[in-house]
Amino acid sequence: MLTRKQHELIRFIQTRLEETGVSPSFEEMKEALDLKSKSGVHRLISALEERGFIRRLPNRARALEVLRQPEDATGPMARPRAAATPAALQRAAAPRPAPVAANDVVEVPLHGRIAAGAPIEALESYATLPVPAALLGAGEHYALEVSGDSMVEAGILDGDFALIRRTDVARDGDIVVALVRGEEATLKYLHRENGLIRLDPANAAYDPQFYRAGEVQVQGKLAGLLRRYH
Repeated sequence: MLTRKQHELIRFIQTRLEETGVSPSFEEMKEALDLKSKSGVHRLISALEERGFIRRLPNRARALEVLRQPEDATGPMARPRAAATPAALQRAAAPRPAPVAANDVVEVPLHGRIAAGAPIEALESYATLPVPAALLGAGEHYALEVSGDSMVEAGILDGDFALIRRTDVARDGDIVVALVRGEEATLKYLHRENGLIRLDPANAAYDPQFYRAGEVQVQGKLAGLLRRYH
């Protein structure tokens, strides 16, 4: 049997996940439960975690997952139940995955600066960058800081962080990280033309770059962008 506050908290977390996909902040939980401090929220979460009702997702900031609901689902935050219909019973019988918070943060390798103009020397990883997991799909990812303005018409600006899904395969028209002659990296649209590789900018002030097929190696495709506002 859960305490009244524990019951209220797990219902509040579940409701917020179902509505927004984002777990509530400690401040929001404190206000929803009318607690005086966040330490009370920490104690409630620890108690629910120990009893197997919720878990904190590892290596992710402020992300909670509801593992199960209390059997005594009554109390001030419980929702009234409508009369069950055959269709509703069928839906209830089907397994439903627990909602996972969309505000998870993962650390991806930061591989230095990449040219969105003329190619520059490719840099090795020297740091990591925290990235919302919602911006990343399946696969292995890394980040690059964009240098230059040749991709501005694609919305990629100098100083942006390009989130790259690691792959050596790309289709014509993909925005890729292209390693040129084994030592220079650039971010461009990829096209194949008459046995050559054409790397197209997204800025009318720049010309396409042409290379022999063996001179260009695809090292990833653009998956997303992060931008800082100062």
